[in-house]
Amino acid sequence: MTERKVLVLDNGASTIKAGYAILSQQPKIIPNCKVTRGKGDKKTYIGDQFSSCTDFSGLYYRLPFEKGFLTNWEVEKGIWDRIFSKDVLDCDPQKTSLLITEPCFNLPNIQRTYDEMIFEVYEFQSYCRTIAPWLCIQNDTSSLYPNRPQNLAEPPDCVLVVDSGYSFTHIVPFVMGRPILPAIRRINIGGKLLTNHLKEIVSFRYWDMMDQTYVMNEVKETCCYVSHDFLADLETCRKNTRDNPILQEYVLPDFSRNTKGYIREKKRGAEIYDQSDEQVLYMNNERFTVPEILFNPSDIGMNQAGIPEVIVEAINATHPGIICFIFDCFDFIGNLGLIFINLSLEMFPFPVNDVDLHGLFYGNIVLVGGNSLFSGYKERVEKDLRVLAPSEFEVKVGMPEDPITYAWHGGRKFASTPEFNERLVTRSEYMEYGSNICLRKFGLGGDEIDEMSE
Repeated sequence: MTERKVLVLDNGASTIKAGYAILSQQPKIIPNCKVTRGKGDKKTYIGDQFSSCTDFSGLYYRLPFEKGFLTNWEVEKGIWDRIFSKDVLDCDPQKTSLLITEPCFNLPNIQRTYDEMIFEVYEFQSYCRTIAPWLCIQNDTSSLYPNRPQNLAEPPDCVLVVDSGYSFTHIVPFVMGRPILPAIRRINIGGKLLTNHLKEIVSFRYWDMMDQTYVMNEVKETCCYVSHDFLADLETCRKNTRDNPILQEYVLPDFSRNTKGYIREKKRGAEIYDQSDEQVLYMNNERFTVPEILFNPSDIGMNQAGIPEVIVEAINATHPGIICFIFDCFDFIGNLGLIFINLSLEMFPFPVNDVDLHGLFYGNIVLVGGNSLFSGYKERVEKDLRVLAPSEFEVKVGMPEDPITYAWHGGRKFASTPEFNERLVTRSEYMEYGSNICLRKFGLGGDEIDEMSE
């Protein structure tokens, strides 16, 4: 009998991380978009085909995700068709189980469309749907903290995952592997907003780059960093060019001699005046003011707190009363029997006092998502939290070597556990019970979540 294949698909808004649980050590990272060349050339690139593009000027993007939710299924289906084809993963859905991620607080009607696409359009043998932060804690998170004993058999009782991605930043606390729904927080800031803000700044100060999304995203990822002393760095940027270590000269690609931009070494002395024909973008305070939005959204007029403050808010929202309800009445990926039960404190398998509980969260914070790759990001989060957290708590912030694929690796590990088989919904079950069986096994819909949040 042929062994069943398990395809792990971390379906992010920016990129899809895809690969087989047993056969793949690393996932394929595929852009989750359709890209069309402008002007005379109307060539369209779907998913991984974008890697063959050589001229990135004036590209038009069609994205399946809008404001963090999968809304354009026509585009997504075209990308999935490409991924499942022989040219990429060579997937036979009828002989494959699928583990796929969805956004936090996904809407019920979108969840039903997931079920219909996977079972009715692609006819997968079985599938499981969950959120990326939950897959992250399937990894050995203790290995992210230096000088801490590693125990692969027993993960920490309390973990807080900060997932800063393309559309949103989510702060998700977990106790005994279950998310504490009333304590989950969302900041409406992600990599897309940062790139668009950088485009606006550069277009106002230098050249019109509003149509150069790809180029400006490359500039952001190459030049930007998170400042540890914002006011001091701002003062440094006012200095003369020769005395300003923050200033960088980014040579924009011309797509004839060079297809990729790069940072040029600053000229000195008599060579200070640029006489070359290269188009140079001078990145000064833009390097750190753009990522600073993650920590101070009010800089661009958003009425939200920054990441460190929201982490504290999420931790303070966890208390034994809520966790008692979650732990005994809600089996994370699904159980609609939500009944409030008065349980005695002796039944807790973890510290029941707020101080001990919050201390566990402060000591197990995991940073994932593309924005975690900003230089200085982890240190800034840890520094700000140390100021905000009570002095008796030890603050430990960990970040994997590759925060983008961390959820996929967690999914790969989860796919080899007996629990994965219990969570799976088979096609025959779906054809008999419809989306109700998926709702029961995979988790709550948006309406129930809203009720619990209130």
